Amino acid sequence: MHKKKFITFISLVVVTLCAIAGCSFFSPTIEQTSKPIASTSAVPPVKQENVQLTISSAASLKEALGEITPLYSKDKTNIAIRNNFGSSGELQQQIINGAPVDVFISAATKQMDELQKQNLLVADTRHNLLSNRLVLIVPADKSDTNDLKDLTKTNIERIAIGDPRSVPAGQYAEQALTKLNLLSEIRPKFVLGSNVRQVLQFVESGNAQAGLVYATDAKTSTKVKVVQVIDSQLHKPIVYPIAVLQKSTNQSSAKSYVEFLSSEPAKTIFEKYGFSTL
Repeated sequence: MHKKKFITFISLVVVTLCAIAGCSFFSPTIEQTSKPIASTSAVPPVKQENVQLTISSAASLKEALGEITPLYSKDKTNIAIRNNFGSSGELQQQIINGAPVDVFISAATKQMDELQKQNLLVADTRHNLLSNRLVLIVPADKSDTNDLKDLTKTNIERIAIGDPRSVPAGQYAEQALTKLNLLSEIRPKFVLGSNVRQVLQFVESGNAQAGLVYATDAKTSTKVKVVQVIDSQLHKPIVYPIAVLQKSTNQSSAKSYVEFLSSEPAKTIFEKYGFSTL
């Protein structure tokens, strides 16, 4: 009986000593000694929040941005782009009146300058994105007009230009005609368009016998032909500034979009439509 108690006592002592020394009564397998213990606190991947950006752009950018937008969205699947096209002056007024716009692309510096004066731009995002040329167009089946001076002929009764009060293309047209001392003579013939695309439509439909639009607009139509590329010295440089708006609630995503428009894939598309990239 005492022998059994002695053995039990010795066993307890051995177990206690092994516990202190870190002994194991089991032979570890290869898996137990080489495989790390899986973490039970792994952090799941963060789901990207869906964002919608509103891009207000000059009407002359419609085709180019129409091709660039899906290219951008393919890479940024959580960002949806809503394009809003119009005359730069109208878009500027919408922004001043509080329209929820994330990015503005103007067809002239004047409109962007006005927004900057009112501190409506994220300053370090503004830069000139593109440039363009002004051209004189006529219906494709006409051949009686070859340059701006021909617009003074009596048989030319309707000349389409963008409304200079809000359309940059119309402002450039007036500048060129003023330099050539033609403006006062042909002003009574003007048919004013609310944006450059409406000017194009006036000439396409025959409602105007000639018109002044951007080279990129003329390139979109088979119903008109370019008879003169206007000397760039006759008007202010045609540049397209871009900027993120201060009121954008998605400035980080908006900056990403602005950067993409200066990438090589985007530049290739802009050049395809006749723009010069800067």
